[in-house]
Amino acid sequence: MTSMDLKISSSFLPHTDPDASLAFYRDALGFEVRLDVGYENMRWITVGPADQPDTAIVLTPPAVDPGISDEERRVIAEMMAKGTFAAIVLATPDVDAAFERLQAAGVDIVQEPIDQDYGLRDFAVRDPAGNLIRVQQRA
Repeated sequence: MTSMDLKISSSFLPHTDPDASLAFYRDALGFEVRLDVGYENMRWITVGPADQPDTAIVLTPPAVDPGISDEERRVIAEMMAKGTFAAIVLATPDVDAAFERLQAAGVDIVQEPIDQDYGLRDFAVRDPAGNLIRVQQRA
């Protein structure tokens, strides 16, 4: 069996406040803004690392799919408020320096840097919508 030539292009995370999301992803994480598209009172913002132009995170309004029921929207809103709806893992060569930068930026710290039993050093923060962002460094 031959492998397919696939790459990750975009991942999607919900956001509830476009300006707070821009402050987090652009200003605190240092990602570039690639697209900022509005429709009615909603915005889709595409961000990503400047040195990875083919990989992006699309920050989307939550639960806008017309196929989602009101009950599902309620559950999504509850999960987002608890920080259990969505997550992403980022990698860095210096997890402690990244932590210090984000802590100085006043982001919501979930876990300070620790050495994991499975060979990583990592920490966790939440973005303004409650999404869990883990930042890791391979040992």
